[in-house]
Amino acid sequence: MSSLFPETARRFADAASLLRGHEKVSVVAHIKPDADAIGSACALARGLTQLGVDAQVYIGQPLPHPANVRTIPGVEDIRYGDPLPADGFVVTVDCASIDRTGSYQAAIEADPSRVLVIDHHSTNPGFGGHNLIVQSESTTTMIRELFTHLGVELDHDLAYCLYAGLVTDTGSFRWGTPRMHVLAAELMEHGLNTRQIALDLMDTMSAVDLQLMGAVLAETQVLPVKGLTLAIITIPTAVLSRMSQSAVEGCIDYARSLEGTDVGVVFKEQAPGYWATSLRSTAINVSLVAKQLGGGGHKAAAGYSAYGRREDVVRSLVDALPEL
Repeated sequence: MSSLFPETARRFADAASLLRGHEKVSVVAHIKPDADAIGSACALARGLTQLGVDAQVYIGQPLPHPANVRTIPGVEDIRYGDPLPADGFVVTVDCASIDRTGSYQAAIEADPSRVLVIDHHSTNPGFGGHNLIVQSESTTTMIRELFTHLGVELDHDLAYCLYAGLVTDTGSFRWGTPRMHVLAAELMEHGLNTRQIALDLMDTMSAVDLQLMGAVLAETQVLPVKGLTLAIITIPTAVLSRMSQSAVEGCIDYARSLEGTDVGVVFKEQAPGYWATSLRSTAINVSLVAKQLGGGGHKAAAGYSAYGRREDVVRSLVDALPEL
């Protein structure tokens, strides 16, 4: 396959050369992992194993993966919260900032020279001694390019991992460049049941999920500020704890698509007074808004964490918005 990133091919080649120099690699995906994190981590570990490298995936939290990613090959082999090996090389994937590595942050900060950061978030500050940060549809798209330089041969399971991150991070191919379709076409040649993958990752919900989503969506707040119209959806702790990841993502999709609004906002109360916030927009660059509030992401999709009462968190968000 020809290069998906011809303008940055040299950087991918350098990263591949770096990886070839190590016999043992610990792959770290971000906490509260999504399909792109799991898919890119499992794909990279499997690809390196194909080359004879001792590779293992780690996530710096005690909790297991969400149910919707259970079909991604290699997910059952992930080690949650186990100490990172003191020897070998470390690669973080899809971690937009060092705090997203969870319990591994201290170990990574202690010796960044043995760390390669691979990420598609443009707001990533580059916290490793080596950094491959390229704006892309997904981190799995970057892993596919890296495989080209490493000489990794795709098989069904590798294609599944890569497709999982691609289809979810592009919103089922609703945003991205033509590159995403080129990659999808290649991956589908390996016998993927793309309809079933979409059902497993995004489209399957329980009756309880639908009831909870209905209750949450009924309380949607439409807020006109600074020449923008915000659609704000709030998911309280008691509700969030009962919702599947697919249902939460569904709420985010509704916030983004509400007619007549410019910015979709979802406040997820992960603990009393602690809000994980998702921003979506095609009208403004929400990564710049999130960055002001300690987060990051992409132009159309970003996020950050906030503490305090809901009304104070909303006020801080409004203050960070540009005036149109």
